[in-house]
Amino acid sequence: MTTPVLTSTVDNIARFESTYGARFVYKIVKNPAAKQDPPQIYGWRVFVLACSACFGGMLFGFDIGTIGGVLTLPAFMAKYGLDKLGDKARADLGANIASVLQAGCFLGCFFSSYVADRWGRRFSLIMNGWITIIGCILQACSFGSIACMYVGRFVAGVGVGGASMVVPLYISENAPRAIRGGLTGIYQLFIATGTMLSFWVNYGSIQHLHGQATYIVPLTMQALPAVVLVVCMFLNKESPRFLAKQDRWEEAEKTLCRVRQLPPDHAYIKGELRDISEQLEHERLLIGGATMKDLLKEMFTIPGNRKRALISIALMICQQMTGTNAINYYAPQIFKNLGIQGTSTNLFATGIYGVVKMTTCAAFLLFAADSLGRRRSLLWTSIAQGCAMLYIGLYVRIAPPLPGTAIPPAGYFALVCIFLFAGFFQWGWGPVCWIYVSEIPTARLRSLNVAIAAATQWLFNFVVARATPTMLVTVGAHGYGAFLIYSCFCFSMFIFVWFFIPETKGLSLEKMDDLFGVTELVKHIEEDREAHAHTTSTEIGLDGKEVSRVERKEVAGDFEKST
Repeated sequence: MTTPVLTSTVDNIARFESTYGARFVYKIVKNPAAKQDPPQIYGWRVFVLACSACFGGMLFGFDIGTIGGVLTLPAFMAKYGLDKLGDKARADLGANIASVLQAGCFLGCFFSSYVADRWGRRFSLIMNGWITIIGCILQACSFGSIACMYVGRFVAGVGVGGASMVVPLYISENAPRAIRGGLTGIYQLFIATGTMLSFWVNYGSIQHLHGQATYIVPLTMQALPAVVLVVCMFLNKESPRFLAKQDRWEEAEKTLCRVRQLPPDHAYIKGELRDISEQLEHERLLIGGATMKDLLKEMFTIPGNRKRALISIALMICQQMTGTNAINYYAPQIFKNLGIQGTSTNLFATGIYGVVKMTTCAAFLLFAADSLGRRRSLLWTSIAQGCAMLYIGLYVRIAPPLPGTAIPPAGYFALVCIFLFAGFFQWGWGPVCWIYVSEIPTARLRSLNVAIAAATQWLFNFVVARATPTMLVTVGAHGYGAFLIYSCFCFSMFIFVWFFIPETKGLSLEKMDDLFGVTELVKHIEEDREAHAHTTSTEIGLDGKEVSRVERKEVAGDFEKST
């Protein structure tokens, strides 16, 4: 007798929550697609899912914030012998310790791509969480052994890099189209949050701890986001698009209904499943097979797919060459070069820098990610970042700070420019790159495309992490040349975006093929097939050879018939 009442109550609560979520979305997202879709899809589940996965981004943020501060702690320098080295040798060893993580990250991207395609996005995230935990334990227990520190950071890097590839992929495959940018951008918010928390952990350690605990505690705390990630992902479901790609249509339908908070017979669910089915069929028509060789052929021989892959690679190179991770990794040293004295004061300034990054990223995701659009966000922040870096470089070149003297007004504005740069980055090149590279690929190539993009990001992250300490010591007095170099890169990115980056705001994942011309190519292939009517059981592939037809799954046909 009570079951119908309870069911009705639960339905009413879900309806209220989804309506409340829809009102929130309608208020802050200036995207026509938001009001075209049913309000139920903006319920709490999709937001919780995104935040759960984004603890994988916090892994990255915690590491880049932790290691830069730890390298400046007196106890760490004494234990690992950095205090006995000259400036150049100390910079080299510090760069090695910081950058060995990127080697693991580079490997982790491709390893996780295979795992994510074979066993799923959810399993891959859980696995990467455990790998990161092991790496953090090795770092904390290295006890002065540089070799053990290297191994620990490499192992942690495999987990961090793998998570960096899977998180945007998992979120974009679950997110409604109207708020996909904001939800995927939460990844960058969690990176910024992790960075901020790690900055304050470093500051708190030097203020309240003594001896080796000042660096062991921060190194151990790196594992905290990984623990939360593992727990959260056990409570979430697999991506419906991954399930569909595996021809597990019944599970895909159930998962999609759960995330969208809609019944299976709802027109929106049927339409989304139909779009997924059609895109998968188009992809199979273009190449047919699903081996790595087939996927690479599909990625680089089909013009629309090749363009998307090259854009993804270029965006990640540009993101790193803004110089953002030069500041993230070596903020204490940079603040010292700008005239701030004392380890404690430098770490405090670094903590404020982290707060600025987090708050500006949150503001972007709330008010601009799906309203301003991807293209405009990248354009204006390219110029803004370049101006900030240019001023810092010119200040350090023209009026370098002198030890023991007060910071002049121009110096304080240079410090402000560091914080402005952080804000500009979080309004464009930080979150937008991850949003863009995870939403533009086709379903079959999404994992590989994001893996290549993430690996590129880690490769150039390594370049920046390895080169910056040396640049700050050798490229001009107080490293002014480093800021001018990054400024030039920022200005050049405006030109790249203007000519090569189309807008994707408001488009569903399945409509990206239309934007990049793949759908038109499929139509031509189908026309060629009809022209060869004598071969009723074969189709013509891109290379002109006949390939066997891949029939659509029965469930997909049922969806079409029902609509």
